[in-house]
Amino acid sequence: MTAPLSLLLFLLTILLVLPVAYLALLTLCSARLRRPQPMHRNLRFDVFVPAHNEAKVIARTIASLRQLDWPNYRIIVIADNCSDDTAAVARRAGSEVIERQDITRRGKGYALAFGFAQMPLGGADAAVVVDADTVVSPNLLAAFAARIETGAQALQANYGVLNPDDSWRTRIVTIAYGAFHAVRSRSRERLGLSCGLRGNGICLTRALLDDHPFNVYSMAEDLEYGVRLGLAGIRVHYVDEASADAELVSAERSARSQRQRWESGRFAVAKRYAGPLLKRAIDRRDPGALELALDLLTPPIGYLGAGTVILAVLGCAGLALGLSPNWLLVAALFGAVLATHVLRGWQLCPLGWRALLSLAYAPLFITWKIVTLIRQRGNRDWIRTDRDQQ
Repeated sequence: MTAPLSLLLFLLTILLVLPVAYLALLTLCSARLRRPQPMHRNLRFDVFVPAHNEAKVIARTIASLRQLDWPNYRIIVIADNCSDDTAAVARRAGSEVIERQDITRRGKGYALAFGFAQMPLGGADAAVVVDADTVVSPNLLAAFAARIETGAQALQANYGVLNPDDSWRTRIVTIAYGAFHAVRSRSRERLGLSCGLRGNGICLTRALLDDHPFNVYSMAEDLEYGVRLGLAGIRVHYVDEASADAELVSAERSARSQRQRWESGRFAVAKRYAGPLLKRAIDRRDPGALELALDLLTPPIGYLGAGTVILAVLGCAGLALGLSPNWLLVAALFGAVLATHVLRGWQLCPLGWRALLSLAYAPLFITWKIVTLIRQRGNRDWIRTDRDQQ
């Protein structure tokens, strides 16, 4: 009994040690970043809002965008295959509107590519993408401009949650966003690595889009395009002081649909690009490509936590059979690293002490995520999250 158990403990430790060490490094490097200011205010931005049947929330997003502290920008809603009055609501709210109907080429990637093709008409220097259910900070464009002036071509603002206290599920996801977006992105920026693209609150210069056309149409088009930029040696800069906060759904049915798209889209990108990234890292000694591969291959922190619990349980069984207690010490170390990473994420998100009580639901949340992923039916369409279910 002891030999197979020892082998199982060893294999599980090997599987966990690299991602846990990776998260430990990112946690240690997540101190506050420098916040540059723009030297000039002459850059022109086109702010694109891709929207598919978002009539109920689009006016709030446009109102937020109209408060941006920048003189030269346009707000352009891309009403993509809409069957409601998204376009009319957006026009009344003060936005320009591009309407697109194409039943064969559906999805956010197609909508963005269609919108970016209109940029030369307005002479914009950069494109900004904001989701239709988002409120942005007024300094968004100023923060982007400050970094474009120093040579940045692709940028990602802090992607947060607009309604963190709606339910225990939104509170857990908000803490997860704090870890995944704020902690990891701060660290990657500090280390001079690409923080990747998250789809909401991104900025791409027109020169970049001319050299690297936005022709990605998967369910994770943002993540995929950021990886492609990494393969081309272009890093995405993180903008910590500006934010784009989107609305999370709290009802289980709607959250399940949203989670299926996110999880399956990320898995598909990892499957396709992890190999090429590792090859570039080895051939060109490119730390940026190596880190992007590590990011894609690192399981969600909930899965790592579940693996650590299993390691601890097996370690206890081994201790009863006379194995070394070192396996329990390893599990305790892994658990401490993961807990520190989560707490750092909580520290950087807009939640108080009471939100930590929601972490008691973490086992339920992890189980729900796994079941949700298993039930994924391979959907590839851009389907609006059903907000009516909330």
